[in-house]
Amino acid sequence: MIAFLHTSPAHVPTFGALAPDARHLVDESLLTDARAGIDVRDRLLARLQALTPADVIVCTCSTLGALAVSLSPSVGVPILRADEPMAAAAVAAGRRIAVVVTMESTVGPTLALLQSYARPETELVVARCLYAWPLFEAGDLEGYARVVADYARTVDADVIVLAQASMAPAADLLADLAKPVLTSPRSAVAWARAVLSDPHYRS
Repeated sequence: MIAFLHTSPAHVPTFGALAPDARHLVDESLLTDARAGIDVRDRLLARLQALTPADVIVCTCSTLGALAVSLSPSVGVPILRADEPMAAAAVAAGRRIAVVVTMESTVGPTLALLQSYARPETELVVARCLYAWPLFEAGDLEGYARVVADYARTVDADVIVLAQASMAPAADLLADLAKPVLTSPRSAVAWARAVLSDPHYRS
């Protein structure tokens, strides 16, 4: 069974549509406190443990993904960060990669992940669209996607990475671009299913 840990209820339908039989747990306070510089390690561990028994857990928060993965030995099941397959695909797709973010707390973890896959010629460009985040917080998901998409069109890059799962709907508004626009939900679920089918996988 796949389980998901989210920091927004908006992610439940997105990932639920891709994995209808999965379990979901939402804790918005984890992201709020992490952005405020509060140590959430123990609470994150408790939330991950609450999702067991599960065969694999996917953390859909880009800010907390690396920390969640580091807790896998304590949880006892593989923990995946949703944005990892997207990062690998981005590096394979082009040299200059624009990393579009709507939260500053996403920048460090996402760049570190992309750099772990980077080639010598890889160029990472942070594209901050921070003014979009209040729309997401207010529940205006359509407005949020529209603002992100409009901003992404102004970015000079070979590949556009929409770094947060919340930005996935913006990709549909960018389908006409002649460059890859990558998001995390679909590839994350595919990766989780691959882990489930691999008896030799170890977290």
